[in-house]
Amino acid sequence: MRTTINQVKAMKQKGEMIAMLTAYDYMTAKIVDAAGVPLILVGDSLGMVILGYESTIPVTIDDMIHHTKAVVRGSKNAMVIGDLPFMSYHINAEQALTNSARFIQEGGAQAVKLEGGVNVADKVKRIVDCGIPVMGHIGLTPQSINQLGGHRIQGKDIETAKKLLADAKALKEAGAFAVVLETVPASLAKLISKNISIPTIGIGAGAGCDGQVQVVSDILGLFTDFVPKHTKQYARIAESMSKAVSEYYEEVKSGLFPTEAQSFTMDESIIDELKK
Repeated sequence: MRTTINQVKAMKQKGEMIAMLTAYDYMTAKIVDAAGVPLILVGDSLGMVILGYESTIPVTIDDMIHHTKAVVRGSKNAMVIGDLPFMSYHINAEQALTNSARFIQEGGAQAVKLEGGVNVADKVKRIVDCGIPVMGHIGLTPQSINQLGGHRIQGKDIETAKKLLADAKALKEAGAFAVVLETVPASLAKLISKNISIPTIGIGAGAGCDGQVQVVSDILGLFTDFVPKHTKQYARIAESMSKAVSEYYEEVKSGLFPTEAQSFTMDESIIDELKK
């Protein structure tokens, strides 16, 4: 049985911290799921860490469905949340519902995530009313990076802080089961967390949130283009991979690989017969 939205909500009520990680493929999902992480986000961050784009904006709904299928196949216990990409829910509530349904029907996800607060509350309500769980996302919203003027901390003045609190409350009222707070001052994130009954999942929002989410490639030291301030690297996998690939390359060049241990044998009399 996969993690349910009721279990996620209960974690907040019990004061149990909620862990969420991204995953974009079968192998990673299998590892994250086996570790016991209850929430897996198939984030549109795959645009940068998997597809090599400079931002999340070029990612399409078909990209997201493709990767969500793989993550679902690789997991058994975690709730899989599909990230609605840029312009896949902005036009109207019906577009938002249609693409959310694709994540559930085609992708096999159990929930969807979208960016925005008050401005998307009507779409969240429409999706939830049709039986699809929704996770919100406010603060630094990467799909709006051009409008925000870059990766900037959100909510540092009274007006933007009020707006973030209003956004969180609007998402809760619309039926979202949780909300991501990204790149928000820790004290503001803590206040928001105490003022809404649904869980907050922080990324660069301090320890006062009800849970945390990170990009799996960041915590593994696999994505090397840059290391976000909010990330702690628990491994240096890119370094290990580079070393292994270099050793393989050198051994192939020098004839040290493969050896008999990596080769297969046959009856040599057949070879003798073929030489005749």
